[in-house]
Amino acid sequence: MANINEVAEAAGVSISTVSYALSGKRPVAADTRRRIEAAVRELGYSPNAGARMLAGSRTQIFALTEPLRKDTHAPTHMAFVLATAVAARRHDYDILLLTDEQAQAGMSRVAANGLVDAILVLDVAPDDARVGLARQIATPTVFIGIPDDNDGLICVDLDFEAAAAWAVDLLADAGHTSIGLVGQTETAYVKSNFPPRVRASVLARSADRGVAAAYGTTGSKHANRQAARRTTADLLDAGATALVLHCADEAHAAVLAELSSRGLRVPEDISLISVGASFDTSALPVRIDSIPLIPEASCDLAVELALQTLGTDAPEPGVRLIAPTYSAQGSIASPRSSEAAAH
Repeated sequence: MANINEVAEAAGVSISTVSYALSGKRPVAADTRRRIEAAVRELGYSPNAGARMLAGSRTQIFALTEPLRKDTHAPTHMAFVLATAVAARRHDYDILLLTDEQAQAGMSRVAANGLVDAILVLDVAPDDARVGLARQIATPTVFIGIPDDNDGLICVDLDFEAAAAWAVDLLADAGHTSIGLVGQTETAYVKSNFPPRVRASVLARSADRGVAAAYGTTGSKHANRQAARRTTADLLDAGATALVLHCADEAHAAVLAELSSRGLRVPEDISLISVGASFDTSALPVRIDSIPLIPEASCDLAVELALQTLGTDAPEPGVRLIAPTYSAQGSIASPRSSEAAAH
């Protein structure tokens, strides 16, 4: 069976123009529409989604593609699934959750069968295979995350670069000249789009502020308490007087355990700030300042954009960055002077 990409190529138009001609969401020139209709007939293209849209009906369902892999950090991912479901429900939409590790398979299936009105994409990788598919299918797609190749896509995400730079500024303004970044797992820097952005921003802003910066990961596959403690120890031994934590909740707890084992107090002896946490850092044994990743903010905006794609005034492709916010919990202070540290 022919797909929409082949119809577009045969008619000499873009995939989006074919989609508009089938759905009627935007005006299409008469001669262009005739070429598209001829290509549809010639290729035998029979999209259920197109027929449904021509009939003016909706399924009231969004697909949410969230592949569950062996290295998935379930609490964080499920927070986004729940936030998306709640946002969709406010608009009388249900969520069809696609969890196949080969994420594009389920996405292709629901698009071909016209099962959903739009697709929301989670757990976005830098080289995400769903990018190419999103450009081929007629079903509107919104990415919650930013792949490297995002041209022509609608993407939503926290401004991780600004959040990381803000964290460095807070520490530098407090007088710290040596900081450490306790990062994600090693796998996350290959398979996820945001950890490399945080790391790059921390290192770049530190250089701008004349602050020495080093970083370490928290294990090879899963957030590992032992690896987090080892990284923390290495950063402290290298002279860090403040730590930026961009890691899972278990790793946060491991950092605090290592500090406690050394008799270090927060913030008197060491300053801490968490960047991009989707959990409540004030509920940890030591309350930690946070520039959080708030699932509701990203998912609410993604759902709004998905709804807009179904109307007559569809949003333009592009990246929408959510401005970071700061929650002060009293975990940042000026570093102790060398004289005070000696006592």
